[in-house]
This record gives sequence, C-alpha cells and structure tokens, in this order.
Amino acid sequence: MQVCRSISDIRAAIAGFRAAGDTVGLVTTMGALHAGHMALVMAAKTAHARVVATIFVNPTQFGDPKDLASYPRTEDADLAMLRDAGVDAVLIPDAREIYPESDETIVETTRLANVLHGLVRPGHYRGVATVVTKLFNITQPDAAYFGEKDYQQLQVIKRMARDLHMPLDIVGIPTVREPDGLAMSSRNVRLTEDDRNAAVVLSRALDKAQTEAGRGVPIDRIDQALRTTINAEPRARLRAVDIVEPATLAPATGLMKGPIAIMLSVEFGPSDNPVMLIDQREITP
Repeated sequence: MQVCRSISDIRAAIAGFRAAGDTVGLVTTMGALHAGHMALVMAAKTAHARVVATIFVNPTQFGDPKDLASYPRTEDADLAMLRDAGVDAVLIPDAREIYPESDETIVETTRLANVLHGLVRPGHYRGVATVVTKLFNITQPDAAYFGEKDYQQLQVIKRMARDLHMPLDIVGIPTVREPDGLAMSSRNVRLTEDDRNAAVVLSRALDKAQTEAGRGVPIDRIDQALRTTINAEPRARLRAVDIVEPATLAPATGLMKGPIAIMLSVEFGPSDNPVMLIDQREITP
C-alpha cells in the first residue's frame, strides 16, 4: 500500500493505476477507522481493480473547536486496517495541502445543506461538500463510497456530484452496527461506559418507529414514538428528529404512502464538550 502525504504523490500513484487500465474506487475518511469503513472498502474492492482511501480530519466541517481537537486520531491503527483490507494507496495530507494559503473557494448545496441536521450544525455540510469536491478533484475516481448512516450527507454529496456534472458514481452503503444495534462511528470511542450503554436508545427508537409504521399509524405518531423513546433515556439529549421523503429530504407528513427516512441527532456527555451521535433508517409501511 502506498502512503502518500501530498497531492502530487497520490496523483502519481493513481496515474500508475490508470496506465495499467485499472478502475479506481475512493473511500474518504477522517480516520479512527472501524468495521463500517471497512465495509466501504470491501464494496469498492468488489467493483474496482484499485481502491484509494483518504484520511483527513477536515477542519471546515467542525463548528466547535473543542469537537475538532477531541476528534480521535489513530493513524498507525488506521494504516494497518487499510493495509490488511487491501487498499492500494492512501492520502494523508496536511490541512495546508488541502486548504492552501489564501484559499477562498467553497462548495455548497444551498438547500440540502441548510435544513435538518444542517440547522443543528450550521456550516457543517458546506465544509463536507467543499472538502469532498477537493478530494474528488485530486483523485478523480470512477466511484466514491459513503455510509448511509449520515443520510443527509449522502444526499448532499449525490446532489453536488449531479449538479456539478462530476464524472463519477456516488454509492451508498448500509449502516454497519455493533451487536447491540448501535451504529458504528468514530465518535463512539469518546463515550463513557454509561453513555455507550445509553446510546443504544437511537437504534431502539428506530426499531420502535418501524413497529409503529407497520401498524399504519400517521407520521406524527411515529415522530411522537421516537421522541418518547429517546427522552426516556436520561443520559440522552435529543437535538433533532427529522422524518423526510428519501432523496429530496422534504418533510414527510400524514399517512405513509411509501418509504420514509428518519434521521436522529442525539447528544451525550458534558454539555460543554458533547458527543453528537446520528443515526438513520429508511422504513416502510
């Protein structure tokens, strides 16, 4: 596996893959890798001769400096996981490589970035769209793989790629979960033991929503069931429940006529440095 620290190095590595006639799948990460990331790598390996990964803790998608500072960084372990998974090259750039001096260009989906979870974390998806555009331009893959756990992020990236005529496929991969149902996340390592146990309430709430949907209740009753379940956990602080139409993220109301997407944002830990967890699920009547 080639470990590249600069744009020129990763471009040279990919040029070699292209010269051999190989296709390239991309997995962008912020490190602190887990089985969810490896599911993206495996999906990319299934479809492409070469897999390229990136590890970059992107400062522009963090609104709180404390959140950025406390984000886990485990480079040695990450490289070992990527090497074992058969990744061909990885880019680990310095922030100054991605955001050169006097950098002033941003990328933003004007609607999708500023609704739902985007209201909880203003500017977050602008930072995501900007850095992902840069990474796409640097690596120019045939396809890029993202987890469905951040449902809104996936829709933002799909819309961005479509609107800007980017010549690649955006592939969503189902959420990978712990045995007790908690969605795998790099942030989980920041949870205390008690908060880790409490965090299962997110998947439990989604299970309850699916049960209610199967009973044919209106969407406002599903919303109520979600809130009641989460608020019953004293260690959880509910930030947002969003029930939307898939892809468009338009609010879903009334009786279910087809699949709906549910997105949850819940905080745990101290209020001055919380751990924000998200989870999602598409449910059907």
